[in-house]
Amino acid sequence: MAKNILICDDAAFMRMMIKNVLTKGGYNVAGEAENGAKAVEKYKELSPDLVLMDITMPEMDGIQALKEIKAIDGGAKVIMCSAMGQQAMVVESIQAGAKDFIVKPFQEDRVLEAVKKVIG
Repeated sequence: MAKNILICDDAAFMRMMIKNVLTKGGYNVAGEAENGAKAVEKYKELSPDLVLMDITMPEMDGIQALKEIKAIDGGAKVIMCSAMGQQAMVVESIQAGAKDFIVKPFQEDRVLEAVKKVIG
């Protein structure tokens, strides 16, 4: 059975690029969200196997959304994506419970490698 993944990024083109990479890799994109608040809603609704979460977004950023998702489901698997490969962001994400961190612009194989490592 294909693993269900929720993509959360405020840029529609980024969601589309990630969706294409995942679909080619044999994964199912269960849903998309354009900000952290929507990601938390969608997580409750869809219970995906994995969330790919951007950090910098309007309304609620990815780190806050990650914390809320982990509060709902302690076993939630989240991989953070961000163009800001700042050390502090990476550390904060991992401390908040992220399983991995992908820096944009990403390589297709890096995305699939991270997803495979986290959910198989």
